[in-house]
Amino acid sequence: MSESTDIMEFSGTHQAFRNRWAKTDDNMCRHSMSLHLHTILRKEFFASYLYMLEQTPLVKLYPVTCEYIKGEKQFYYRAQNFYKGIPASEEGMMGDFVEISEVDLEGSRQFLKKFVGPGKAGSRRALDCGCGIGRVSKGVLFPVFESMEMLDMMEDFILHAHQRYLGDYADRVESYYVYNLQDFIPPPNRYDVIWMQWVACHLTDKDVMQFLRRAKESLRPNGVIIIKDNMARQGCRLDPVDSSIIRHLDIMKNIIQKAGLTILDVEKQEGFPEVVVPVWMIAMH
Repeated sequence: MSESTDIMEFSGTHQAFRNRWAKTDDNMCRHSMSLHLHTILRKEFFASYLYMLEQTPLVKLYPVTCEYIKGEKQFYYRAQNFYKGIPASEEGMMGDFVEISEVDLEGSRQFLKKFVGPGKAGSRRALDCGCGIGRVSKGVLFPVFESMEMLDMMEDFILHAHQRYLGDYADRVESYYVYNLQDFIPPPNRYDVIWMQWVACHLTDKDVMQFLRRAKESLRPNGVIIIKDNMARQGCRLDPVDSSIIRHLDIMKNIIQKAGLTILDVEKQEGFPEVVVPVWMIAMH
């Protein structure tokens, strides 16, 4: 299927669901549980949840995303539980695809070059969001930036990065943050580049948008935010096991624009086997 056909079907499905739910808003009892679920989901997944309904009934989608367990949304609680079982290693970070790690890093290095240098972003400091053990920091960011800050919700990953994986690079880490990205408030005017790889997929649309707004305020002059993530070939898909959302590129662009950022460039990661979900890189400021 061609990319243009893909986008056409994506847009058609989007409009069909919008029309259906606009009518629902007008006709449904305002106090019904179905409308309550619909309203909450739309606030949390203002673009993506329409497509999830194709595969996941509304009553099943609600407890995955909006109920609370131990003070956290179940959507995030599931992700944290999932990563407790992932080893602190490159194999753990890459799942079943550790053999494509170098191809991934080289694609990232080439994309980053477009935005750092004279008249572009500086090379003083970068933030690696969802850093894991520091695979991207070590392979892409440390060779470019004077210092790094690294953030991940899993303390075991951060400890492994500092104590073993980063080696001498660890001396150039200014701060480690053991934080959930949806709760993190980055300091203002601090980073030349904020790198988000395979982490936006673990946030609701609403939380991606709100974090991008905060991240924009934390950029230094000419600074950029780069998202690198899995993108669906059509619509989007929710994985309730690890609480990840694979969004179509157009959905991610829509979220970015709603966050008030300007997209500078979009590039597909090449060299991955066909079985791998398409991975795209988006630069913005």
